[in-house]
Amino acid sequence: MLALAPLLAGCASHHYRPVSDTPVRIGPPYKVRGITYTPFDDRGYDQVGYASWYGNESGNMTANGERFRAGAIAAAHTTLPLPCYVEVTALDTGRTILVRINDRGPFTRGRIIDLSRAAAAQLGIERAGVAAVRVRRVDPPEKDRARLREGDEARLRPTVPESVLVQLRAQLAAGR
Repeated sequence: MLALAPLLAGCASHHYRPVSDTPVRIGPPYKVRGITYTPFDDRGYDQVGYASWYGNESGNMTANGERFRAGAIAAAHTTLPLPCYVEVTALDTGRTILVRINDRGPFTRGRIIDLSRAAAAQLGIERAGVAAVRVRRVDPPEKDRARLREGDEARLRPTVPESVLVQLRAQLAAGR
């Protein structure tokens, strides 16, 4: 039985089957490390803060009921509906990617999103580990949604102009 474990684990990673985008789950309030989080459907979500990435949890179950894959373009958020889609912009470069939220987290003060390793690499922040970002909820076309449900990258998003980045950095510095 132990000899078969690596073989079975390898097979499982090739048969990824994400859950559907419906039904959308909001969920009840929950507590982590003494902090209560109340999920809600905030269609106008637009925040600046810090992103980190995670990847050692590959194969674990996400809060959305699918298997986490570090190689998929996905992310975790403490309160947004599961699943939903956000644009994440690196405030140092203006690079913007589209990400599918399918898990809960991050639970570290000051961080507003945890990206999968592949999403962090696509955004260009994998080496830094933590980066200043803007996270904005969006309603992308079905073609982009389908690619993200498969774990693939969506179409490239336009780079944010430097004049907008200056304003976003000022918001972050002011703590807004």
